[in-house]
Amino acid sequence: MTITDEHADWFSHQFNTVLNNVETVLRGKTDQIATALVCLYAEGHLLLEDVPGTGKTTLAKAIANSMDSTWRRVQFTPDLLPSDVTGGMIYDQGHGTFEFRPGPVFANVVLADEINRASPKTQAAMLEVMEERHVTVDGESRGVPRPFVVIATQNPIEQEGTYRLPEAQLDRFLLRTAIGYPSHDAEVDAVRRVTRGADAEDIESVISLDDTRQMIAIARSAHVDDTIHEYVVRVVAATRELDQLRLGSSMRGALALIRAARALAVAQGRPFVTVDDIKVLAPAALGHRLLLTPDAELRGVKPADLVDDVLDRIEAPAPIRRDATAT
Repeated sequence: MTITDEHADWFSHQFNTVLNNVETVLRGKTDQIATALVCLYAEGHLLLEDVPGTGKTTLAKAIANSMDSTWRRVQFTPDLLPSDVTGGMIYDQGHGTFEFRPGPVFANVVLADEINRASPKTQAAMLEVMEERHVTVDGESRGVPRPFVVIATQNPIEQEGTYRLPEAQLDRFLLRTAIGYPSHDAEVDAVRRVTRGADAEDIESVISLDDTRQMIAIARSAHVDDTIHEYVVRVVAATRELDQLRLGSSMRGALALIRAARALAVAQGRPFVTVDDIKVLAPAALGHRLLLTPDAELRGVKPADLVDDVLDRIEAPAPIRRDATAT
């Protein structure tokens, strides 16, 4: 579809309606909520790398309830089996037949809590459905509901008894971010609201699931000028030349960055992507795709800082004119 200013305005209004609704239970985290919503409307998956108690579950619940969708939470543990995630065939004694019992991935929003605590086999089952958006059991393929978004969490501090996600599997996540602790005033407000009984479960939907699907279609159709394509490729290629990295971003990083930038552009009421959209999202889209050298890890180098350095060095194209999106 070719989108217009009216499409972008409608998208922006709906986007901010959901954002404001989520913010009623997660105060002071506007940027983090916006990043999660950008990931949702780009129909990608989000990795939250954060310590416990920062509101990751609240974020997933609030987003799902705001758009009248289904949501499930999976607590990953070392003894979790792949069938506990995807579902499996169960014998029905009454009818003498096997029937499929869907797992928790059959929902619009799935919170994969502490995904690095599960075995590699279970992680692989989760990441496979994230990529393929269907589950194959007993030779039959079953599609998960659309939209389908996984919000996975990792605890970056406590690593005992965990299985670190391989870099190739981290590539499955469109964006990575952290919520972080709230400010003093926001934390006081959160404690006050919880004491009074406020909860993400109480959030009412503000848009329909059909609206969400329409927003995904609009975000997918935002215009990307060839100069933006070329700029993103140069940024991604530059990460492969950094001395602090053993491995830079793959082409999948460039594709993820453009997908997310499209959603951010229309969230701001524009039917086309600008350089600023790319710069805002580059750390979240590329940071988890960079593999540091052992020396850089010991020195505490942060991948997001390396992405910022690359953005400072790579010359950006001239601003896109409004008539550049005309067809």
